[in-house]
Amino acid sequence: MRALVIGAGPAGLMAAEALADAGHAVVVAEAKPSPARKLLMAGKSGLNVTKDEPLPAFAAQYDAGWLAPILAAFGPEQVKDFCRGLGQEVFTGSSGRVFPVALKGSPLLRAWLERLARKGVDLRRRWRWTGFDGDALIFDTPEGPQALRPAVTVLALGGASWPRLGSDAAWLPWLAARGVKMTPFAPANMGFCMGWSPHMARHFGQPVKGACLIAGDRRERGEFVISARGLEGGGIYTISRDLRLGAPLALDLFPDLTLATLRDRLVRMKPGESASNRLRKLGLPPATTALVMELARPLPADLAPLLKHLPVPHTGPRPLDEAISSAGGIARAALTDDLELKALPGLFAAGEMLDWEAPTGGYLLTASWATGLHAGRAAARRLASIPIS
Repeated sequence: MRALVIGAGPAGLMAAEALADAGHAVVVAEAKPSPARKLLMAGKSGLNVTKDEPLPAFAAQYDAGWLAPILAAFGPEQVKDFCRGLGQEVFTGSSGRVFPVALKGSPLLRAWLERLARKGVDLRRRWRWTGFDGDALIFDTPEGPQALRPAVTVLALGGASWPRLGSDAAWLPWLAARGVKMTPFAPANMGFCMGWSPHMARHFGQPVKGACLIAGDRRERGEFVISARGLEGGGIYTISRDLRLGAPLALDLFPDLTLATLRDRLVRMKPGESASNRLRKLGLPPATTALVMELARPLPADLAPLLKHLPVPHTGPRPLDEAISSAGGIARAALTDDLELKALPGLFAAGEMLDWEAPTGGYLLTASWATGLHAGRAAARRLASIPIS
């Protein structure tokens, strides 16, 4: 065997296609009975494949500047072309997010697997990598243990979130023992815990809309949800990295009004009205009003500054296994520019097992595809330089 890819998620399948397009026979080893389970899960609510925005703005959403040239080779425009090449037309929503017209991930994946099969990619299901034995890669398979010694290998095993879908980071100690530098995993794009009083229970599942979330010096408009576990949803995920790193969270519930304008509206109300009535007359929905009462009682006489900067004393992020994605993984210093492991020549890595972080909105999937393509092309170049024995 000359070329092996471990992991049949978006990064692994892209690496396999790059190797196949270079004329190499490729085996893809996938631990689960079916490939790309996280892609299919993401597609249940509409598969957001990328974000339609200029490349510099797109690349700026990542915490890893070294991704920029990789994204330049496979960014938003290339993602759209890739989907169309699989017979999946795409459209751009009002937020700039790009989706297949079919919305689901299954038609795209089905077409992609058929194309890979035509190119000779050999997908082996229920092949679980269990580590090294000397220079061999060991697998548990339906046919029993297997030891493989490919000329090149691309690792695309995912990060540490969604372990039930296959991203369990079981590979980390095996690589670390071989001298591969790691950045500890942490949750990314996750909710934050709140110690709610019983009064909040009837508002669980309700959205908070129109607010500006403030994380230290950063301000982001976004919607989030009050849940039994705390606060979650797109608006929270956008600033989750800042919060995880220690930035305080606050809410501007009237981001389109100045402090003076908001104060003037409050002053015009009848004297002696209850705070809840005043909040209702300002247009706050019941769930948002409850949030103010929960976080700030007893309310001050001058409500305006509070409503423009409502402190939210969360108790930390939700656990890693509940996060949409993970930060951490194989450190950039452990990789060459080709995403080859310096400590293990001939082994490349791609996708969320690398140490980069990005918000939801198509950024995660695009970078997984882009790094898979980059690693696959680099592995193909290396393979071309190795004589067939």
